Amino acid sequence: MLANEALRRVLAECVENLKWTWPEKTVIEPPKDPKHGDLSTNMALLLAKPLKKNPRELANTLAQELMQRSELIAKAEAAGPGFCNVTLAPSFWQSVVTDIEALGDHYGEGSLGAGQKVLVEFVSANPTGPLHVGHGRGAAVGDSLARLLKAAGYTVDTEYYLNDAGRQMRLLGLSVWLRARELQGLDVEFPEEYYRGDYIIDIAKNCLAKMPDLLSLDPDEAKDKCYLFAMQSILDGIVADLADFRVYQDRFFSEKSLVEDKSVDDAFRYLDGEGLTYEQDHAYWFKAKQFGDDRDRVLRKSDGSLTYFASDIAYHHNKYARGYDWLIDVWGADHHGYIPRMRGAISAMNRAQESFDVVLIQLVNLIKDGKPVSMSTRAGTFETLHDVVKEVGVDATRFMFLSRKSDSPLDFDLDLVRTRNMENPVYYVQYAHARICGLLRRAVERGVVLPDKIDADILKHLSLDDDLALLKKEAQYPEIIASAAKVLGVHHVSRYLMELSGLVHSFYAKQQILGTSDQDLILARLAMLRSVAKVIKNGLGILGVEAPEQML
Repeated sequence: MLANEALRRVLAECVENLKWTWPEKTVIEPPKDPKHGDLSTNMALLLAKPLKKNPRELANTLAQELMQRSELIAKAEAAGPGFCNVTLAPSFWQSVVTDIEALGDHYGEGSLGAGQKVLVEFVSANPTGPLHVGHGRGAAVGDSLARLLKAAGYTVDTEYYLNDAGRQMRLLGLSVWLRARELQGLDVEFPEEYYRGDYIIDIAKNCLAKMPDLLSLDPDEAKDKCYLFAMQSILDGIVADLADFRVYQDRFFSEKSLVEDKSVDDAFRYLDGEGLTYEQDHAYWFKAKQFGDDRDRVLRKSDGSLTYFASDIAYHHNKYARGYDWLIDVWGADHHGYIPRMRGAISAMNRAQESFDVVLIQLVNLIKDGKPVSMSTRAGTFETLHDVVKEVGVDATRFMFLSRKSDSPLDFDLDLVRTRNMENPVYYVQYAHARICGLLRRAVERGVVLPDKIDADILKHLSLDDDLALLKKEAQYPEIIASAAKVLGVHHVSRYLMELSGLVHSFYAKQQILGTSDQDLILARLAMLRSVAKVIKNGLGILGVEAPEQML
């Protein structure tokens, strides 16, 4: 049971016995200074006015009632102008070990989401080139966010929006076609904005091998074939890179399909019915100013082509039509200004603002030998996700991408994450797990048999401050999952794991574990550390990072 939950139940009994009314704005949270107890509540302050009593006196009354009401309360006292500080009994924290033993891989999972259907759309890079490190950070955040929300009780699907229509794709086809002509010794004049990467030359070679008659075709037909071949080649590479990065999308959603399955027509018809569109200058407009935009926006141009905004409206209208309650988009930070416009469209669909959220991904600055790595060319640098993963591994890359709030720039030190010492945050956490596993193996070698379920009487030996500090920290894990899910902040999990791992390393250095003669204490501490290892493993699972049992 969560500490907040446990105290809330006891407080409810106290309120009923004292014939008080539970104040709506009651807060139960840890005090700023841990010396003041495990939890604190403002209930007495809120009751002072309706009960016409001094809040400090009410806090004293509440403290006395708490002490009499439950054995879970070791200490309760009034503090400040009317707060009530509570220290929970060691037996409460000791019971966390048995909770973790019972729940195993499911420890930390909760019911916050109540099965609400969520669609997390992320990466969604144009299939015009390989994924770069910015896409990689978005992939790690989106995938781990989906894992986090599932653990918090939501029903989650993931999706990649495939921009397979529009000018970018026509330019891709043109770039490959021109390279194919160049490879065949024909004169070529490249436009300023064509795709220049070496991968375009590779695609052009493969395209010619697949279609030897390519250059004898009508140029428009040839460009279309180049576009389709290039898009599929690049998409195959993207899917492979994501799989290597432990990211698997439930669905790839085609932009072209929005027109083909009439989703665009459905969205326009809905907006027409709400009186939110009009025709002007042979173009079709959305009344965006009505929803806070600085001007109305074109949905269909005078030449009949759709704008990106039109496709986005149709896409999100389609998402809602598929039954999703909450849409979460993971976008690059350069799309920040687009959020209000999209929120206006969401309002136009008569959907609550709370049903749509955007998680922004800031830039990643790669550092090598103390200097920024240039990401302007492909050869000899680490500008692609594949390059970085090949250099430092999946675990290090994912953990580092998730170590800071996603809308903050990230300095990724390639040299640091290759080191095998405590300064490397990935190593720091993984080593905590491996260290515990090694300790459990040594215990077996010494004939210490730790049962699958530890007896509560044995756990009473976990009474020192260092024992309780570890117990309290691992007990926070379900709250961390719930709070991180509420704010869509996966970095809270990585930060928590760093803190928990720090306590493991400190405990290992300061306390006797196998060296004491007290066999019950040995069993109690082994059981506690085994449960801590489970929490670390579960947390790393949210991040998509492995929990090794030994560091090779």
